[in-house]
Amino acid sequence: MLARMTTTAGASAESRWQRAARWALAAVMISAGVGHFVAPEGFVAIVPSWLPSPRALVAISGVCELAGGLGLLVPSLRRAAAFGLMLLFIAVFPANVNMALRHIQPPGVVLSEWLLFARLPFQAVLIAWAWWLTKRREPSADR
Repeated sequence: MLARMTTTAGASAESRWQRAARWALAAVMISAGVGHFVAPEGFVAIVPSWLPSPRALVAISGVCELAGGLGLLVPSLRRAAAFGLMLLFIAVFPANVNMALRHIQPPGVVLSEWLLFARLPFQAVLIAWAWWLTKRREPSADR
C-alpha cells in the first residue's frame, strides 16, 4: 500500500532521478533511525559533553530520522520531511564535529583520523540531497 501511495498523488512533480534519490534517502534515514534504538551507544558517545541528556537526544534524533525517512514516502509530507531532514542534518553536525575532534570510533570500526574529518563535509551533501528533493520537476525533465 505504501508503494501505491508514493506512486499516485504527487508523482508527476518529481523526475525519475528525484524519485530514486528520495527512496534512497528514505532508506538511509529509516536505517539510521532504527540504529539509534538498536545500538544507541555509538550515537551517545559522539554527543558533545556540553549538550544535556545524550540518551534522550539520541532517541529524539532517531525519531526524527524515522519520521523524516517515512515522510519522504508520503506524497503530502515529502517537502516538509525533506526540509525537516535538512534541519536535522544541521542539528546533528556538532556530534559529527565532536566525533572528529575527539577521534571517537564507531562501534566495531576503526577509522583513520583523516576519514573522521573527511566525513564532515558529507553533511553538506545530505543537506543538498534533501533540498533537491524539495524542488519540483521542470516540464522538460525526464520521468
